[in-house]
Amino acid sequence: MKKSDINQPPCYFDRYMSRVDDIEISDALRRSQTELENLDLEKPGRLGDVAYAEGKWTVKDIFQHLIDAEHVLSYRALRIGRNDETILPGFDQDLFAANVSTKGRSIEKIVNQLKLIRKTTESLFETFDQAAMLRSTAISGNQMSVLAYGFAIVEHQGHHLEIIDKRYLPFVTGQPTGEDAHR
Repeated sequence: MKKSDINQPPCYFDRYMSRVDDIEISDALRRSQTELENLDLEKPGRLGDVAYAEGKWTVKDIFQHLIDAEHVLSYRALRIGRNDETILPGFDQDLFAANVSTKGRSIEKIVNQLKLIRKTTESLFETFDQAAMLRSTAISGNQMSVLAYGFAIVEHQGHHLEIIDKRYLPFVTGQPTGEDAHR
């Protein structure tokens, strides 16, 4: 199924939805996996545990955030896809970030973990038929479908990779940029 098959706006993740073309969800997940496989981690790796501004996450923290968010979002997709109509709560990304340490872990190990979870997410989405993909339930007071979660996972990654490119990598080259509204 394609992004245009999403039958309701995906609430919070609406801001990311323009990032991916109207392609099949399996192709979108595969492309995002390829994007992870092709990452050049040399420059962001040089940043180590440094953020571009006070109160911002490090690059390693961003990748850890992508891992945590993908675990939560794919779990929600699983629950909804299997027709569990339980109203699911939101999650606090800042609480998650405050309770995991990326210090002492290499960026390569963290990104490898993200690649593994992405493969698992791809595999999970292969188990959903059209009816399951269109199934939705309330999340934090908003309706969101399994299909919307799949695209939100992909587009969330694209958003953060763009932030790394625009806000963090200039520090490696000595050309820092201004603040960004989101990590």
